Formats: sequence, structure tokens, C-alpha cells
Amino acid sequence: MSASPFIERTDFVTIPTRDVGRAKAFYNGILELPSKSESPDEFETGNLTLGLWVPEAEGLPFQPTTAGIALRVRDVHEARARLEAAGVRFEGTEDTGVCHMAFFHDPDGNLLILHHRYAPRQQAAKHSSPRPEGL
Repeated sequence: MSASPFIERTDFVTIPTRDVGRAKAFYNGILELPSKSESPDEFETGNLTLGLWVPEAEGLPFQPTTAGIALRVRDVHEARARLEAAGVRFEGTEDTGVCHMAFFHDPDGNLLILHHRYAPRQQAAKHSSPRPEGL
């Protein structure tokens, strides 16, 4: 059931980039997200599309996403090790008592989060902010 009488779900999130080729290599090559055949600048995560966007091509200033996009994984430590082997540098790891998370940036500085929830959502309100110092 939708939380809104007219909004069904979130379809996509834009990822600002300055270099589409480099971003494609990261999202498709490193994160192994499949691109859409009808739009090769979009990548599927299973329930949400990540769409590359070049704000400067529209006369807008480039600013990386700092709010973070949480990417669900089965095992945060295993996924982190796999990405580190591919050259990804992590900023930190957090266990909130509800979920495990590991924080990193794409080549344009957009904040991404490996995420795995292991406890019911009701416990989330009991825990503090999941963002490590400095992020």
C-alpha cells in the first residue's frame, strides 16, 4: 500500500557527475550495477534507478550528493572487502544496533553507503544518528 493517495513509489535518484565516462565505469564496472539499454546513463539497483546527471551542462553548479544513498547488500564486510580490492576507499563503518553500514564516495564525491538491516525497524528510533564523524 502506498503512503500517499497519489504517489506510488520513488522511481529514480539523480547522481551528479562531471565525467559521465568515469561515472559509468564506476557504477557499472566497480559496483557492477546493470545499465538500462534504453538509457545507458542509468543504473538499476533492484528497486531504484540511479541516473547520471551533468548539472554544469545545464548551467548549474556541480555539487556532489552529501546526504548519502544507501545500497542494500547481504553482508557489509564482504561487500566492502570486494570494493576495497577494486580500489574503493572507505570513510568508516558503523553498527547502529539495527544495521551495519560502510561509507564511501564515488569518483565525483557523492556519498554512498553499503547497508544491511539486521533488526526490526522499530528498534531504529532507539539509536543515534548513523553517520560517522566528519561525513
